[in-house]
Amino acid sequence: MWSVVVIYNHPKDPAAFEKYYTGTHLPLVTKHAKEIGFTRSVFMKFPRNLDGSTPAFYRKAELWFDSEAALTRGTGTPGFAAVAGDLPNFATGGVLALAGQET
Repeated sequence: MWSVVVIYNHPKDPAAFEKYYTGTHLPLVTKHAKEIGFTRSVFMKFPRNLDGSTPAFYRKAELWFDSEAALTRGTGTPGFAAVAGDLPNFATGGVLALAGQET
């Protein structure tokens, strides 16, 4: 299994981030899901570290693919380009985007 992992830094305005993320960005991901071809998605928000302190990151999104070839095909689609192109519209703290292989 392979995945695209997007780690979101803390946004300048968390309320605006959440409104856009849930109301616009996630529906965009859903709209293009079949074209992109991921088999599973995981979306996480980090409210705190285990010790109660502020976490280094705000959110994480994972899109899972059955193979490296499927990931390569999916990330090469216009749908994936639309999803990735939407990030600057709300991810004001910046993101780290990774491709990973489950081991």
